[in-house]
Amino acid sequence: MSEWLDDLRTATAFLTRLPMPHPDGARPENFARAQRMFPLVGACIGAAVGLLCLLLRAIGVPDLAVAGLALGGGALLTGALHEDGLADVADGFGGGRDVAAKLEIMRDSRLGTYGALALVVSFAAKLAALAAIPDGVVVQSLIAAHALGRGVLPWMVISLPNARTDGLAANAGRPDSAIASVAAGIALLIAVLALPFASALLAAIAAGAAALVMAWLAKRQIGGTTGDVLGGAEQVAETAILLLLAARLG
Repeated sequence: MSEWLDDLRTATAFLTRLPMPHPDGARPENFARAQRMFPLVGACIGAAVGLLCLLLRAIGVPDLAVAGLALGGGALLTGALHEDGLADVADGFGGGRDVAAKLEIMRDSRLGTYGALALVVSFAAKLAALAAIPDGVVVQSLIAAHALGRGVLPWMVISLPNARTDGLAANAGRPDSAIASVAAGIALLIAVLALPFASALLAAIAAGAAALVMAWLAKRQIGGTTGDVLGGAEQVAETAILLLLAARLG
């Protein structure tokens, strides 16, 4: 049980800006193991964003404004970790002439045209989807989207080589297939508990499809994965799920 609690603290400290005590004896292999808790932390992030939505709607804030404020609140909670990855991936894949140039652009903290466009498109899509999801299912939808979006990341890590020898993905350690399976199982269980079964299954398929597309693109563009690729994959999966749920439940 202590390992699970350590993993929860590690995952929370990594995925959010919440101050968490650092587990004793933290090592790369421990961080790799902690990835099994990514979906649970994601579900908590989704719940926080969803409750903020309900609160703002309850006091009469218009739906589009509610969606924008809730998304902004979520970015504050996570430090825009995954949004930053999406922007870096778009800049690197769109602007680099070769693998070395793409990786160098992705390492650059400055925001380029491709990254800005990716953020605008992603934010607008999530904004419209969130505004269309009714009060009765908005919290559940966000819980499922955030859990599933993070639940596919360990499988991407073990499915792709590292694109560079340094950086977050290279230094953080690699989970094994058992850890990745646990993460995927927790994410699916959360989705099934939060949503009608058919919607949960479709949301899981959407998350898997997003991860597959991002993995294929990363392999083609830079030969493997980086922390930015994983962040971008989470954002693509989360956006796809919210659009799907808005269409089914809105």
